[in-house]
Amino acid sequence: MNRTDRLYALVEELRAIAPRPRSARWLADRFEVSARTIERDIGALQQSGVPIYAEPGRTGGYCLDKAHTLPPVNLTPSEAVAMALALKHLDGTPFRAEAASALRKLVAAMQHDDATAAQDLAARVHVLGKSSPPPIPREIADALAAGRVLRIGYGDRQGAVTRREIEPLGYVGKPTHWYLIAWCRLRKEIRAFRTDRITSVTVTAEVPPLRLLRREDLDIPYGVVEQLSLAG
Repeated sequence: MNRTDRLYALVEELRAIAPRPRSARWLADRFEVSARTIERDIGALQQSGVPIYAEPGRTGGYCLDKAHTLPPVNLTPSEAVAMALALKHLDGTPFRAEAASALRKLVAAMQHDDATAAQDLAARVHVLGKSSPPPIPREIADALAAGRVLRIGYGDRQGAVTRREIEPLGYVGKPTHWYLIAWCRLRKEIRAFRTDRITSVTVTAEVPPLRLLRREDLDIPYGVVEQLSLAG
């Protein structure tokens, strides 16, 4: 059994007996590996977000919420390359790091032969030039998820910098750059801040009040704004 199959089987084994625990030694015997290998596998699953926890004591071990399951990923090599090509276009977006992480997880979850075929196919696909926007600072990329007021320096077209406190609300992307949509406390209205003009950023401890971002708030004069959807 390869590692990807074993990780899936580990989750299903723990789910099947939940809420009872399984010890690392029992799991090691079950999958014919060392207890240390099982501990590394459990650590990798925990880091990927699987809710596995350790129960101490002589009869303890690893436990998993019975409601959780890990469905298999059955991507074809062509589908994997298509995903890699699509995710590459996120290089200059707020989700650059997450795109790289998602791609690693997809490849790790594939069958070994399919993953090898996908790597071979990807090696024959080339992209001419770099068309993505410049990288966005991590603090800006995490602005919505962090849910905190930001203190920024912002430069105008002439290069004059003003200091602002803003409440992040959303993103708007163009081929050449991205905007952070936020409530500007200086201007007392919603503004679109070009991320490449943000000269400095500090994440404060303040949680901003709830504000709804309406469709009309995105009526900026740079073309038609299309909302992202996770549906195919």
